[in-house]
Amino acid sequence: MQVKDVMTDKPEYLEASATIREAAIRMQEHNRGFTAIGEREKLVGVVTDRDIALRGIGKGKTPDDPISSVMSGKVLYCYQDDEVTSVLQNMQDQGVQRLAVLNNGKNKDFVGVVALSDIAEKCKDTDLAQRIANCCRTYH
Repeated sequence: MQVKDVMTDKPEYLEASATIREAAIRMQEHNRGFTAIGEREKLVGVVTDRDIALRGIGKGKTPDDPISSVMSGKVLYCYQDDEVTSVLQNMQDQGVQRLAVLNNGKNKDFVGVVALSDIAEKCKDTDLAQRIANCCRTYH
């Protein structure tokens, strides 16, 4: 199974100038714990609900501070044609539960997001289910 078979496609992103409040509202509206941050249609970071809580509120940021002040500038990603098993290993190694999905190594267009929950939802393989469980033990 490839990432493109399980990912959430047609991703939206917020501009880096957006506020923490705007990111939180967007996450709430779409029932997501992750949003991509872009600048002139280039992916420059990601932010999670955990980033907002720990790097934002926990560090005294206000809802009107820029989302770029709490985002992770290191974007972890995979490609849409990657095999799910290798992506699960990548997630476990990195200690994350979501990755940005790029179309290919040449263009590197942002085409989706893959989460452990996306893979689990489509999982029909006992060994794969165990790998998902192992990832959940190590994510941040």
